[in-house]
Amino acid sequence: MKYLLDTNIVIFWLKNRYNIPEKIKEVGIKNCYISVITVAELRFGVECSDPMYLDEKRKRLLDLLLHLQIIPISAAVDIYALEKARLRREGELISDFDLLIGATAIQQDMIMVTNNTKHLSKMAGINITDWTVR
Repeated sequence: MKYLLDTNIVIFWLKNRYNIPEKIKEVGIKNCYISVITVAELRFGVECSDPMYLDEKRKRLLDLLLHLQIIPISAAVDIYALEKARLRREGELISDFDLLIGATAIQQDMIMVTNNTKHLSKMAGINITDWTVR
């Protein structure tokens, strides 16, 4: 199985919370992927850090990214557009970044790992698991 890690899961991994590092080891890091959108969100978070720790956080993130395959979103834009339109008609709004990450999971036939199940579960055809639930 292939797993697309949502931004919140990667943050929990970096903070060693919810046993995420152990779960990654269990499924195998070679089976874990992230969206280019997650990379952007993580880099933004690092750049908002205390300047005293900025270099350390940049290095830690870059070290982590060396171990993960980064998936582009270009192949998922049709799913994104269809889902955004459908959800809009139904009055169910989800942020564009969440929709793009979720669409990538659907298009790549990956299990979406997130604790944002409330929003992402509204997407048709998405397979979700929450590694923060015990």
